[in-house]
Amino acid sequence: MNRAQFLRLMLGGAAMAALPSFARAQAGRYDFWFTRLKYDSGDWDVDARMPSNLITSLIDYTTLRVDPTERVIALSDPRMLDAPFCYLAGHKLVEFNAAERQNFVRYVRNGGFVFVDDCNHDIDGLFAKSFEAQMAKLFGPAALKKLPNTHALYRSFFKFPDGPPATGFELNGWGDDLVHDYLKGIEVDGRLGVLYSNKDYGCEWDYDWRNKRFLAEDNTRFGVNIVMYALNN
Repeated sequence: MNRAQFLRLMLGGAAMAALPSFARAQAGRYDFWFTRLKYDSGDWDVDARMPSNLITSLIDYTTLRVDPTERVIALSDPRMLDAPFCYLAGHKLVEFNAAERQNFVRYVRNGGFVFVDDCNHDIDGLFAKSFEAQMAKLFGPAALKKLPNTHALYRSFFKFPDGPPATGFELNGWGDDLVHDYLKGIEVDGRLGVLYSNKDYGCEWDYDWRNKRFLAEDNTRFGVNIVMYALNN
């Protein structure tokens, strides 16, 4: 059973019935839709071109039925509970309110997948410190752990034997001037529910998809791995 099937099973008829009829129809029409989570405390609306770039890569490389339009849903909105994949990013404070905390925990514990990206590329920055503090409160101080380079994420579609690819922001000294050779995650019952990056992938992939042809290698390929892992594990 993949993650999308697991989510539908766990959420069951009650959650689906709460969705408008249009949303239920869309959920059956697509295998994947990109959901950006809006939260009250910080600047959630970053790297605006990244979703369309990643969506284009999924259409080009995979056979998934992909919704071509990014969806923006408040973390406090129960509709986010039915998303097969969620994205949360920013530069500023991450301090969830009660409804946001409840939905985040319920979503992750029920089989959901959230990719969280620190746009500061700074392990001592406000986003990193506040987000990690939130995860410690919600899942325990030891829940967020480094992923080994042997993790299935790095071979879920393309092969990345050396672990997470570096970004240009790391190599050019942006943020904390470090190359982070790891990602972190939170597992629940053997499933990776939160994937956390200080590498600023969102900004790395924030360019018009039509300019991808000028790259020596498509740097969104790792984004394809993230999505394929999220859907199939």
